[in-house]
Amino acid sequence: MAGRLQGKRAFVTAAGQGIGRATALAFAREGATVIATDLHAEKLDGLAGEGIGVMPLDVLDDAALTTAIQAAGPFDILFNCAGFVHQNTAETCTDEDWDFAFRLNVRATWKGIQAAIPGMLERGGGSIINMSSGAGSIKGAPNRFVYGTTKAAVIGITKSVAADYVAKGIRCNAICPGTVDTPSLGDRIAANATAAGGLDQARAAFVARQAMGRLGNAEEIAMLAVWLASDEAGFVTGQPIVIDGGWTL
Repeated sequence: MAGRLQGKRAFVTAAGQGIGRATALAFAREGATVIATDLHAEKLDGLAGEGIGVMPLDVLDDAALTTAIQAAGPFDILFNCAGFVHQNTAETCTDEDWDFAFRLNVRATWKGIQAAIPGMLERGGGSIINMSSGAGSIKGAPNRFVYGTTKAAVIGITKSVAADYVAKGIRCNAICPGTVDTPSLGDRIAANATAAGGLDQARAAFVARQAMGRLGNAEEIAMLAVWLASDEAGFVTGQPIVIDGGWTL
C-alpha cells in the first residue's frame, strides 16, 4: 500500500533530534523522498540508513539555506522546524536574545519559504509547514517573552503566505505544540533545576501544568505534520493548528 506522501519530496530543518527528526522519519515512512538538515551534522547519524538524504545546514546563513533548497529541490513539502526557546521577560530579554530569536525563529522561516516557493510553483503546488507554538498569539506563557513574540510572528507569516498563494496550489499552515518531551525541553528542565530544587522537581513542574497530566511526544507532532503535508489536508491553509494536550483550553 502506497504511503500518504508517495511521490512527494520534502525538506526538513532541525531534523537531528526531537520533532524534526521524528517528522523526517515519518515523512519517509509515508513514501516521501526526504532531505533532512541540521546545524550539527552528527545529529543526523542514522537517518541515511532509513533512506533519508542528510545535509549539514546552518539556517542562519541565508545564502546557504537558499542554495540548499534550490540545489536539492524542487520540493513539494517544506517543514520549517528550526527554532530556539529563550526563557525571559520584557525586562530580562537582551538585545542578543531578541536578535537571535528573530533570526532563527522568524527570518529563517521566511528565507526557507522564499527559496522553496519557485520550485513548488514549478511542480504545481506544495505544502509549507511552519513551527509555531501554543505560546505566543494563542496563549501568553510566563517567562517566554521573545519566544512568544517570534512564534506569533510565525503565525503572521503563515497566514500571509497562505493568502498570497491560495490560488496557486501552495498551502501554508503552522503547527502550534504545547510542551513536548524533546531534548530541547530537557535543556530547559536542566536550566530550571536549581530554582526548582532538582531535575525531578523541574520536570514535575512542566508536567503539572499539562491538562492531560503528561507531556506530548515528538511522534504525535510528526503525525500532524504528515497529515498537513498530505493531500488529505488539501482544503486546509493558513491555519495555526494547536496540538497541546489541552494546555491552551
